[in-house]
Amino acid sequence: MKIQFDETCGQFHLWNDKISYIMRIMENGQLEHLYFGKKVSPDRDYSYLSERGHRDMQACPIPENPKFSPEHIRQEYPCYGHGDMRMPAFEIERENGSKIVDFVYVSHCIYPGKKAIDPLPAIYCETQEEALTLEIRLRDEQIKTDLVLFYTIFASVPAISRHAEFVCQTEEKLSLETAMSFGIDLPDMNYEMVDLAGTWNRERHVRRHALEFGIQSVYSLRGSLSSHQFNPFLALARPGVDENAGEVIGMSLLYSGDFLARTEVDNYGVTRVTMGIHPQQFSWPLSMGEKFVTPEAVIVYSDQGLGEMSRIYHQLYRNRLARGVWRDRPRPILINNWEATYFNFDEEKLLSIAKKASEIGIELFVLDDGWFGHRNDSRSSLGDWYVNEKKLPGGIKGLAQKINDLGMSFGIWIEPEMISEDSDLYRAHPDWVLGDSRRTLSKARNQYVLDFSRPEVVDAVYRQLADTFQGVPIAYIKWDHNRSMSEVYSAGGGREYQGTVRHRFILGMYSLYARLRAEFPEILFESCASGGARFDPGMLYYAPQTWCSDDTDAIERIRIQYGTSMVYPLSSIGSHVSAVPNEQLKRVTPLRTRAAVAYFGTFGYELDLTKLSREELEEMKQEIAFMKQYRSLIQPGKLFRLISPFENDGNLASWEVVSQDGQKALVAYFRILQRPESPYTRLRLEGLEEDAVYVCREVKNCCCIEPDAEEWYRSGRELANIGLIMSDVSAGCAGVAADVQGDFLARMFLLEKTES
Repeated sequence: MKIQFDETCGQFHLWNDKISYIMRIMENGQLEHLYFGKKVSPDRDYSYLSERGHRDMQACPIPENPKFSPEHIRQEYPCYGHGDMRMPAFEIERENGSKIVDFVYVSHCIYPGKKAIDPLPAIYCETQEEALTLEIRLRDEQIKTDLVLFYTIFASVPAISRHAEFVCQTEEKLSLETAMSFGIDLPDMNYEMVDLAGTWNRERHVRRHALEFGIQSVYSLRGSLSSHQFNPFLALARPGVDENAGEVIGMSLLYSGDFLARTEVDNYGVTRVTMGIHPQQFSWPLSMGEKFVTPEAVIVYSDQGLGEMSRIYHQLYRNRLARGVWRDRPRPILINNWEATYFNFDEEKLLSIAKKASEIGIELFVLDDGWFGHRNDSRSSLGDWYVNEKKLPGGIKGLAQKINDLGMSFGIWIEPEMISEDSDLYRAHPDWVLGDSRRTLSKARNQYVLDFSRPEVVDAVYRQLADTFQGVPIAYIKWDHNRSMSEVYSAGGGREYQGTVRHRFILGMYSLYARLRAEFPEILFESCASGGARFDPGMLYYAPQTWCSDDTDAIERIRIQYGTSMVYPLSSIGSHVSAVPNEQLKRVTPLRTRAAVAYFGTFGYELDLTKLSREELEEMKQEIAFMKQYRSLIQPGKLFRLISPFENDGNLASWEVVSQDGQKALVAYFRILQRPESPYTRLRLEGLEEDAVYVCREVKNCCCIEPDAEEWYRSGRELANIGLIMSDVSAGCAGVAADVQGDFLARMFLLEKTES
C-alpha cells in the first residue's frame, strides 16, 4: 500500500497489492483521471493516458492550446463551465449569480490512517497501518475558497473512499448548490449498470441494464430516508460478469437522506459517474470561516465478479463501519410482539408470550409500538415518550425486570423523528412540525415529521428518551421511521435556511443517535424505516443491524435478502420468522422454510407463541438451538450467492456461507414451486479449498443435524465442479424423502473440513 506523487509529471498513484488509482494535475491546474482498476506498475509515468485531440464545436479555455477541451477530458472532480458540457460534480453560486469557478491545485499531503468526517458517518481505522490518505487542496483565488479532495486507500481490500470539503475564506457570500461526494470519468461505456430497486414490501431487488448514451440514475427525494425505492449504491459491471468472474466497480454512499447516484455517457462513449447529496432543494450558504463536508463514498474494484465485490463491502462495513460493543458480538435471538398483538396488549399478555419464549430458548423480548402516551392506535402520542401505566402498571422498568427474571433481556421500540397531532408535544410546540403551517400539511400513517434540522427539537427528544430509559435494563432499541418528508419547510430559519433543512435533518438524526449511543453504550440499536427504507451504510455506523423489510413472507424475503447482500453483511440484516398465513401476502409456507431464510441474518420471531401447537414450539426450539450453534459461522462468514432468484424463471435460489477460517460452510437451497418432470439439478459450491476434503450432512428439516445423519465425503474440487445433487422425485429419482418434495422447499447442508 502506497501513495506516490511524481512531481515531474504531476501524477498521483494510489496502490495496494490489488488495485491502482491514478490521476494527474492538468495544464489548467485541475485534476485529470487516468486509471482505476487492477494494480499496474507503480514506477511509471501514465500521462500517455491523457488523450488530446481536436473535435468540432469544442470550447478551449486555454487559447494557446486548441487541443485542450475539458468536454473531451476525463476529469477527477469536474466543475461547471470551461467548455465541459456534462453534468458537474459541484456548483458554487456567487453573490452576482455567477457559477463560474476555477479551482486549481495548490498543495497536497499524504498521511497514514484516516481522519473522522465530523459530523458524518465514515469508515474508520483502528491502526494507522490499515490505510493511507491523500488530501489534495485546490483553490479559487478569486472567491478565496478551498476545495479539498480526500482519498483513502486500504491495505487489505481493493477499495478507495472519497469525499470533498469546501472551505470559505472570503467576505463574499457564496452558496453551494451541488456537492457530490465524488466524480470519476471512465474511458468507455461498455458496462451494465447494477442497482437495487423496489418499494415497500419488496425492497432491494437486483436490476441490471446496459449503459446507454445520456443519463441513467437512481435517487431519493424523500428527505429523511434513503428510500424503499432505490438504495444509495450502483455498480458498473462488464457484460458477461457473473458472481465469480469479470470486472466490476461498486459505488456506495454513506448517507441516509436525499441522494443521487448518476451515470452520464457522452456521445464519445466516456462514462461519468457522480454520487452524493441530491441537489434538488439543496442550497448551502458559505460564509467566512465556514466549511461544508460531503458524505463519504466507498468505491470497490473487483475482477472476480459481483460476489467478490459484495464480500469486500461486507468486510469493510461489518468491521470498519459498524462500531461499539455489538460490532463483533453474535446477535441475540429475539421475539417481537408487533405481529402478535399490535397495539392491543397489556403486561399480562406480554408476559404470557415472554414465558413461552423463555421456554424455547429465545434471548431477547422486544416491546414494539404502543407502550407510551395514550397510544392505542396509530393516531396519537408520537412525541410523548413516557410510559402508558394503564398498559404497564409497573412501568417499563417493572416489565423489563420481569422479562429479565425469565432469563431474557429486554428491548423496546421508538420512533423519535415523528409527532402525532394528538400529543402533548404537538400541543406545546406545533411550530416544531416540519412544514409550512400556512398550507395544508400531508399526513402519512396519521403523523407528521419533527423538524430535526433544529437543535432545540433534537435536544428535547433526547432528554425525553434519556430520562425515560435511565435506570431501565434495556438491551436493544428498535428505532423506526414511518414516513417520508413532504412540504419541507422549517420555522427555524428564513429563506436561506430552507435549502439546508433536508441535510440538517439528517445531521440532527445522526447527532441523536450519537448521543443515545454515548448515554447507553451497551444497547444494541436496530434501525428501521417502515421496514427497509433506511437500509444504508450511514445507518450502520450507528446501528449495526437494520430491519430488512416489513414483508416477512419467506419467499419474498429470499429476493429481498439476496438483493440486500449485494452490499450489506449478513450481520446487519434483520430477519424474522412470522406466522402463517403471512400478514402481508397471506401465503402459507412451512416453518422450516421460514427459519431457513431467517437464519441468514440476525434471526428472530414475530408471532404469538401462545397460539402455536406443542409440535410447532418444539420445532422452533430446535431452530433456536441450531442458530445459537451456527450464528458465529453465519453472521461473520463469507457469503457466496449460488443461484439468483432474479434470473431464469426465479423458481430457484441458493447461497452459501463459509467460515472465516474455512473450516465450515452452510449451504441453503430454495425451490419455490414443485415442477412436473423436473430436470436433473446440481448445486455447485464456491469458496472451498480445492484439495481439502469435506464431510457433508443435510440439516434435517432445516433445524438440526441428527446423530445418525447420513454423511458423505467430497473434495472441494468435486463440490465446485460437480456439486451437490438436488434432483427430486419429479426428475425420476426414486426414494427421495417426502420432506424434500412439494412447494416452498428449503434444504440446508453443513460441510466441515476433515482430515479423513
